[in-house]
Amino acid sequence: MTDVVYTRHDRRLGEFALRTLDVAADAPLLHRWVTHPKAAFWMMQDADVERVAAEYGRLAAHPHHDAYLGLWRGAAAFLAERYDPARVELVGLHDAQPGDVGMHFLCAPAEVPIHGFTTAVITTVMAWLFADPATHRVVVEPDVGNTAVHALNAAVGFEVIGPVVKPEKTALLSICTRERFVAATVAKEHRFDHA
Repeated sequence: MTDVVYTRHDRRLGEFALRTLDVAADAPLLHRWVTHPKAAFWMMQDADVERVAAEYGRLAAHPHHDAYLGLWRGAAAFLAERYDPARVELVGLHDAQPGDVGMHFLCAPAEVPIHGFTTAVITTVMAWLFADPATHRVVVEPDVGNTAVHALNAAVGFEVIGPVVKPEKTALLSICTRERFVAATVAKEHRFDHA
């Protein structure tokens, strides 16, 4: 059994948690997620289970990049990755500062969409990253064409810096400070309380 590293209670949707990834046990599940048509921006559409296991095994062994399985009400529901953008993904492409943490997240494909679920997931992932006092900014680099994730990023306080060209894509570099995240999420909670 792997360890839960973070838990957050969402007022509307209940308990979200992150646990360490068990590459061997989780690879078949991750394979279904990353090869689903809705995960096209994950760029693993043609991967087999072995390739997915190898990729996440590589991340598990990497000193500056790791992955976690996200749970909703105890069931696997999303994937979160954390990395050092000064050493992985964005080397030389952004003005790296101490306390920067890179992030990727992917929600499992849902048979029945749940309103607000993806927002609750990104809020959970961001709250987890900022729970570490050493984290000052979260940095993301989604594909410029991934407009759905750009809207989610804006909703939790990300500020667009601009496009950066990576080997595999043109990305929209965006950064969120702890203060911007708190302002965005506290404002949301305030609106919910008075709705």
